[in-house]
Amino acid sequence: MKHRLLYVFCLLNIGFVNAQIFDVDTIKQSGDKDKRINLVLLSEGYQASEFSKFITDATSFSNAMFVQSPFKEYADYFNVYAIKVPSNESGTDHPATATDVTEPVFPAATADTYFNTSFDTSGYHRLLYTYNSGIVYNVLANNFPEYDQPIILVNSPEYGGAGGPYAVSSTGTSANEIVIHELGHSLFNLKDEYYPGDGNLFEAINATQESNPALIKWKNWIGIDAVNIYPYGNSGQSATWYRPHQSCKMRYLGVPFCSVCKEGIIEKIHSLVGPIDSYLPASNTVNPTAYPIDFQLNLIKPIPNTLKNTWTLNASNFTNDVDDISIVETDLNTGTNDLTVVVHDDSPMLKIDNHETTHVYTVTWTITKSALGIDDISSKQNDFIISLFPNPSHSILNLKVESKNTTSLKVDIISFDGKRLTSTKISNYENNQIDISRLSQGVYLAQIYSDSTLLTSKRFVKN
Repeated sequence: MKHRLLYVFCLLNIGFVNAQIFDVDTIKQSGDKDKRINLVLLSEGYQASEFSKFITDATSFSNAMFVQSPFKEYADYFNVYAIKVPSNESGTDHPATATDVTEPVFPAATADTYFNTSFDTSGYHRLLYTYNSGIVYNVLANNFPEYDQPIILVNSPEYGGAGGPYAVSSTGTSANEIVIHELGHSLFNLKDEYYPGDGNLFEAINATQESNPALIKWKNWIGIDAVNIYPYGNSGQSATWYRPHQSCKMRYLGVPFCSVCKEGIIEKIHSLVGPIDSYLPASNTVNPTAYPIDFQLNLIKPIPNTLKNTWTLNASNFTNDVDDISIVETDLNTGTNDLTVVVHDDSPMLKIDNHETTHVYTVTWTITKSALGIDDISSKQNDFIISLFPNPSHSILNLKVESKNTTSLKVDIISFDGKRLTSTKISNYENNQIDISRLSQGVYLAQIYSDSTLLTSKRFVKN
């Protein structure tokens, strides 16, 4: 599901800033803008004569990002663009007013730049940012409204950056690492794994005040890849907050993301862009008398490919893990036939067992057959976000299914020996509560169906 971040805000601010059109360069093109995550870099503190340097800096960032996990595996899910926004002067402001260092760390300076970025934001020397969001979003609205994440590259050799609605980074030492770290904040909702000070931490994918191993968000990773429950500090508020790893890019530049953060990044990728790029047939273009009928998926595949798919015809399994199938006349019943393919990501970077959220993507073709041949083929695509929690549970399972198209949903509770114990209809976009209080302690499966198609089987523990 694509999101237009703050697009309404952009439209509201257009009237306050003169619309200007700038050149846009393509740094990385993986596919259609509407089916990829579009990272858009904006130049700040680059004069027009320095645009070649800006494109070099933007390309350097893109190259650095897509050799690091999990971006290298999901590189084909991203496009990268650069908007050449000219500043009257090079550099950025350094008012030398920070209170967390002894100023001036480097000489105080001002620069006439387009977005008016500055070091020393909110009293923090390294906090390089601008609050002129109206100008930022006006540039995006007029030059690249399909953006998913803006990044401002500031032409300064000094160390600095910030996360927020738009990521900001200088272009000096560790610039590429700064951008990737700040993207962790801005696009993927990750928190710092160093202690950012009292009042600056919040519950997130990789930060919590929960210390119970059975309840903590990253319980599936504990004991794997050095993931555990580590306090941020030894005393005060810092000792009440916990991170999953001792060496993660959200704590130190130049090291990989920890497994918990990688999983969170992949989850966000799947929430923004589905793996089904296109499919055929998309409409009734089939010769009514011609068999076999070919059906095709064009998938955005991770590297290596970790996508799995299941094809069902009239609720019976047809085949698995192929992108193309052919249907012959004897496969079909006279009347209406439903062919569905269900796609999910089986990456080892996702701990699906006991994982709260699963993303599932489907295409369903309705094939109408008569004595004369195929009368009609129609198709629809659907995305599902399926959440099941808490796990383990003693009495109530919460199940939420979100899908963009209305569908008939149900959940079957299956015992470990394969017996169906209960079957319950569930509602789209609602928190459905499943009473499991009468079940014996043990491991069960929750099988979630759309119409008659199995979307996923989620294992849960009754305690």
